[in-house]
Amino acid sequence: MIDAVFIVVGVLAVAGGIAVWLAGISRPAVRTRENLRLTGTVLFAFGVLMLVAGWLMTGSDTNRGEALKTGGLAAGSVVALYALWLNDRRRRVDEERQDIERQRQDLESRRAEHDRARAADERFLRAVELLGNDTDQVRVGAMHALAGLARSRPGYTQDVLDVICSYLRRPFDHPRYAAVRAEDRAPGSPEELNEADRWLQVRLTAQRLIADLLPVVGTEGAQAFDLDLHGATLEYFDVSHRVIGQLRARELNLYESNSFHHCEIRRAAWFTGSRSWGRLFMHDMTFCERSWFSRFTSHDLADFTRTVFRGDTKFANSTWDKQVSFAEAVFDRNVDFTAATFHDDLDLHVAGGLTGRTIGMHVSLSHEHHLPPGWNVDPARDEDLGLVRS
Repeated sequence: MIDAVFIVVGVLAVAGGIAVWLAGISRPAVRTRENLRLTGTVLFAFGVLMLVAGWLMTGSDTNRGEALKTGGLAAGSVVALYALWLNDRRRRVDEERQDIERQRQDLESRRAEHDRARAADERFLRAVELLGNDTDQVRVGAMHALAGLARSRPGYTQDVLDVICSYLRRPFDHPRYAAVRAEDRAPGSPEELNEADRWLQVRLTAQRLIADLLPVVGTEGAQAFDLDLHGATLEYFDVSHRVIGQLRARELNLYESNSFHHCEIRRAAWFTGSRSWGRLFMHDMTFCERSWFSRFTSHDLADFTRTVFRGDTKFANSTWDKQVSFAEAVFDRNVDFTAATFHDDLDLHVAGGLTGRTIGMHVSLSHEHHLPPGWNVDPARDEDLGLVRS
């Protein structure tokens, strides 16, 4: 009789627990759902206790205490399963919460990056506008602002270099330059010199900032930035020991002393039609691709000692008034010296030999010239020049 009561009560409790659990699923309130699920679990566990105990009591030789103990274990298993499910659900809720938090943080990061990018764009545009200011101090400040932007946000470096190079491409002629070109002309009045010096200082600042923004040779993973100096006027320009991508330096006007030595130029370099009225240091450089010096005019010393020319190289129609040295330079390809004229000492003691076009190439007969083996000099119509034949 007792076993039948246990079974009936157990069935009712199990059915009630299931009904209460299912009722909790449709409740919108979280706390109500949790309470109903807990109540349903307790009823279900009680029902399992009664069912198991009642079923075991149907045996004639079954001890009631042992039956209740076994039923309690079964009910405890139900509660344990509910606890495991609850822990797993809480874990998934925590993971979802963490995922939402990560998404929120990512959104905030993107928003902050967008704000920083917008502020950087505004800073860039403002600095570019200030480069047209009528005072030299404001222009210098604008250039330093651009350089600071490039340092804080490397993605702007090429744009900043382009802007600074465009400033150097603006027409500029110092009275002292005119005196150098004319050789016997006075350098100008003090007022003219002072006015020109003011704007020269701005240009010298631009030159220094270019060198500061270019990576140093040997820097691991260094990015090669392009320079467009076509038609620029430079004085004491020094980008030695720097990595450069493509170098557009056509129609340059170079004064005093300019240094490209120990540079690594990874793409093409053009010096076509450029003019140098000062010393030009290009020793220990590496031209990884073509290097063009066609129609180049040098009025002072030019040093290419130990420079490596990997690509096509051309010195056609160039003129060199002072000493030129290619001592120990390396030429991986034929060189074009067509109609090149050397009026002073020339050292072509290159490393590894040299082959090239020498049609119309002239060297001074009154100065020392060291040519590669197999290159000969024949007197030309001009008593001071000899024609090179290879």
